[in-house]
Amino acid sequence: MRILKDFKLPNFKFPKIKMKGISEIDEVKVDYETLKKAEENNKKAEKIKHYPPTTYKTIKEVFIRSSEEYADKEFILEKFDPKGEFKEITYRQFNKDVVGFGTSLLRKLKLKNEKIIIIGQNTYQWYVSYMALLCSGIIAVPTDKELPENEIQNIIERSNAAAVIFAPKELDKIKKIVDKVPDVKYFIQMYSNDSIEDRFVGMNYLIEEGNAIVEDGDTEFLDVEIDPDEFKVLLFTSGTTAKSKGVMLCNRNLAENINAVSAYVILKPEDRLFSVLPLHHTYESTIGFLLPMATGSSIAVCQGLKYIVPNLQETHPTALLAVPILIETLYRKINASIKKSKKEGLVNSMIHVTNALKTVGVDIKRKVFAEIHENLGGSLRIIVSAAAPIDAKIGKWVQDIGIMFLQGYGLTETAPIAALTPEFEPKVGSAGKPVISAKAKVYNPNENGEGEILLCTPTLMLGYYEDEEATNEAIEIIDGERWFHSGDIGYIDKDGFIYITGRSKNVIVTQNGKNIYPEEIELLLSKIPEIKECMVYGKPDERDKNNKELIISVKVIPNYEYIEEEYKKKLDEKEIHDLIWGKVKEVNKQLTSYKAIKYMEIKKDEFVKTTTMKIKRYEELKKDNK
Repeated sequence: MRILKDFKLPNFKFPKIKMKGISEIDEVKVDYETLKKAEENNKKAEKIKHYPPTTYKTIKEVFIRSSEEYADKEFILEKFDPKGEFKEITYRQFNKDVVGFGTSLLRKLKLKNEKIIIIGQNTYQWYVSYMALLCSGIIAVPTDKELPENEIQNIIERSNAAAVIFAPKELDKIKKIVDKVPDVKYFIQMYSNDSIEDRFVGMNYLIEEGNAIVEDGDTEFLDVEIDPDEFKVLLFTSGTTAKSKGVMLCNRNLAENINAVSAYVILKPEDRLFSVLPLHHTYESTIGFLLPMATGSSIAVCQGLKYIVPNLQETHPTALLAVPILIETLYRKINASIKKSKKEGLVNSMIHVTNALKTVGVDIKRKVFAEIHENLGGSLRIIVSAAAPIDAKIGKWVQDIGIMFLQGYGLTETAPIAALTPEFEPKVGSAGKPVISAKAKVYNPNENGEGEILLCTPTLMLGYYEDEEATNEAIEIIDGERWFHSGDIGYIDKDGFIYITGRSKNVIVTQNGKNIYPEEIELLLSKIPEIKECMVYGKPDERDKNNKELIISVKVIPNYEYIEEEYKKKLDEKEIHDLIWGKVKEVNKQLTSYKAIKYMEIKKDEFVKTTTMKIKRYEELKKDNK
């Protein structure tokens, strides 16, 4: 699948942090005798294992229940006019649009049990489309909007799609391939009122037609019975290490995600999730869409990466699903504004004070760090990081300022959640604990207990689409159970928490048989403020005629903005190289000799990435071989 070459996080601007909330410290009255008794009672209290989980088997159950229970409550917030305000769409309206659209797909377009691609940015009619497919028995094929037309064509052909639902922004791409895919019966354009002409038709038109059919008494859409274990979602992986595979999911896989998360984290109708990650990924479409729908929560749709901060401030979300690079950027920008205000010492002192108070039951973090919270919308209580490892220091900082920091772990193949940090048992630095319905173990561990993480979970895919060989390689039957070879290297601690240290496919094997996981070194390098991004890899040693010896190397994108601000001048290329190389050598002192970086290259362009911002290593290395 195509990489996101032009993905760049915007240059967030935060005002100076003046720490006005510091006066709140003086207003706190602490009854130490009461606190002492509370502390003793807490120690005696039985440790929470998990909350009572939900027991959904299909997403249609969730859809029908939520539509009835939360009918008049806001569900989706979106700004359809860039200069306007966010519009609130209720659960009732969402239900009506889904039923109308689903009815048209079945009755008017006769697409029952077919495969339909959805492609476009995060927008209201993307949510409507996905839900209509999940509830109608049609197979949904969510597809990356960043794909060029030749790869969209490839996905259409590989999936044998009968229709394509697309956002208006994708129209030019669709027009270029329409004649190359004659087996596609319909191209359905979101927000279009056009009736059927040739193979094109508007989604608004289909919703209205479907609603008219329903008003005449037709209940076919609502009467469709969903088999929880039947193949109903096809997702093509981002292919960070190889050609993309088609992952086959069923309704039970998605429903079990909701059940699993409900046991570890409580979301309420007053919660609001902020949608910034692409919906074609299971992380966002399952945890950022299906989960909040099940809890009666609302979803605020970010209008684009450059609008993250103003949209947070306009919609006041309580939860943010993010990838590490986004959290790291917010962390760096906020701390840069604190530094600019010369409040670093005060903030650090207040972190210590508020942490101490919290241990005795007094939590005033939101008051003390109110300015930081206001910059993030004022209501943010949960940040969930997933998709890649994150520096534990950043997760700890998030908690230090009064926001719950959770980590999720999984893959497209696990739809996606296999492990999650329970909110009642936080452990920053881990990838979470296997969800209540899942098990994890380490395959063939080394002397440090590290090995490939194997997962056994009801969220596990049915298999790879039309690829039995790859399915059999990935899923092993052990004692009658299906165990998935994740390809991730890590260990599990005594409390059952998973720690990921690398990817088996990224491993660098030295000539003397040592295994080096680049992610471990990259995590250390990410702490260097002069480095914006980096990729560690094994570079063939030109002096080795057999081409077997590898030099541990790194490609670095400097943080030019930080360097210029910190060193009060614009450095030339050599000065920047020497500056960063000096920092890298300091990191080498923390590594065993065979892991030490011997070569560094300053990279002038952006890394090739997936839409979840993972570097496509094999694409980067392929460039070097051209």
